[in-house]
Amino acid sequence: MTDPRSDARRDVGEPAGDAVVGDAVTGVSPDAAVAARGPVVGGASAAAGTVSADDAAGAQAGTAPAASAEAPVRPVPAPRHPSGRFGPVRLGIGLVVAVVAASLGVSVAVLPVSGLLPAAAGDRAAVELAALPPAGPSIATCAGPVLAAGRDSANASVLADAAPQALTEGAAGGVAPETTTLRAPDVADGAGPTVLTVPPIDGAVTDLAAAGSATVAASDLSGFAASACTRAAMESWIVAGSATTGAADLVVLANPGDVAAQVTITVYGATGQTVPAAGSGIVVAAGTQRVVPLAALALGEENPILQITAAEAPVRASLQASLTRILVPGGLDQVGASAVPTEQIVIPGVPVVTAPGAAGESDVATSLRLLAPAADANATVTVVRDGAAAGATGQPQTVALTAGIPLQLDLSGLEIGTYTVVVTATAPVTGAVRAASGFGAGSDFGWFAAADEVTAPALVAVADGPTPQLTLASTSDATQTVGLTSADGERTDVTVPAGGSVTVPVTAGAVYRIEPGDDGIRAAVTYATGGAVAGYPVPAGDAAASAITVYPR
Repeated sequence: MTDPRSDARRDVGEPAGDAVVGDAVTGVSPDAAVAARGPVVGGASAAAGTVSADDAAGAQAGTAPAASAEAPVRPVPAPRHPSGRFGPVRLGIGLVVAVVAASLGVSVAVLPVSGLLPAAAGDRAAVELAALPPAGPSIATCAGPVLAAGRDSANASVLADAAPQALTEGAAGGVAPETTTLRAPDVADGAGPTVLTVPPIDGAVTDLAAAGSATVAASDLSGFAASACTRAAMESWIVAGSATTGAADLVVLANPGDVAAQVTITVYGATGQTVPAAGSGIVVAAGTQRVVPLAALALGEENPILQITAAEAPVRASLQASLTRILVPGGLDQVGASAVPTEQIVIPGVPVVTAPGAAGESDVATSLRLLAPAADANATVTVVRDGAAAGATGQPQTVALTAGIPLQLDLSGLEIGTYTVVVTATAPVTGAVRAASGFGAGSDFGWFAAADEVTAPALVAVADGPTPQLTLASTSDATQTVGLTSADGERTDVTVPAGGSVTVPVTAGAVYRIEPGDDGIRAAVTYATGGAVAGYPVPAGDAAASAITVYPR
């Protein structure tokens, strides 16, 4: 039987690379080794994972091709061991690893084993493989149109499209992405989200960037939303939304692949972690979008955080957040996934557009939502103003996190400007910042997610919208120079101070190439006016993928 995890990895079409096979274990010299390549199934490029040799073998059981005549395996005498048991096993591991690599169609490097295996039966030799699968197409899935409920007087629960999403996209080498549209069975006459695809060029993954935006001005829904089109994933964390009175938030699941996905939504709330009935066993058919009301998952939760896991195929998860106060719409946003939990998260490009105390209400204009999902933790929150050198704006705050229970931290009191929020914790955490322009008619809000580190050149698409800006944030101890190149080839070098951030204006509807410094940066696109507050982190480029490491069991 095919391992579904292996199917998912093949579906996301990770990039290829050449490596040398051979060492004393297999008896194949580096010069004689030939890397076998297999067919590409297709799907979005994704970051490499870690699999065991057993899993890898199961993925192609019964389908391993015959060994190439150009790469004969010369037998090597088995190392002698006092017990007489482990020498042949060492040789067997090397041979099996070579066969598995050939059956997977990947280039591998077998790392040599030093010394004899220990006599203890429970110990294993340190045999590893670094494998780069063949290059596949790059695929980006967008959030799709803004949705509205309650517009059908005969059935208030029916969803309908409220506004289309305007897209900006671009690919390396000037390749024009192919576009398809997913079906939206949960939306009456729904247009569905757009999927963009570009093939590899000369055996290498092609970088692709896309983003979308939408504006709504209606009696039941108003505001501005912007989000990046991203790769589907097997695990996503949504840090946004509310299921209290006035909120009408929707969880949106999109499957751009050819295999149905089984999705589980775990809710972290005031009482801890739970998998509600509405979040268990959700089937997202191939080529479709599913929509689940947040109230069906976490009714009454003020600060929910969602962990979305998929089996069989990856999905693109997002959340549409909207708010109505006493029949007056108070903003909306389309929120993508935040960074997976880690001991340090960085949230760049957080705008403050309301002066302290200007709103004259008890509502908090800017707040940080945090979660330590697996263990209690102490988290130190540092807020750095744009353009400042290393150091906090005010004193860093240290807060105690209880495992599995979200915490909201008030960040009001900040002057108008753009900030980067850095959280360092004693256990893995994830989080996001909510920023609002006000609390009355015509106001808007946005969620600003933790960004992944960009360590290699990447493209960023700037969705259409008012006065977009790009924030570059560094946690390095050294000053970095980041290159920003427009589509017409004009390059600007941006100096990012150590431990600081810099915000520069960018052009709406344009695509740029970011070349980070040696230590990597985080980046985000931000929109911040009185009636339009939104932003999204810049994802790492499609070509920035590392090898899969395979360990024998």
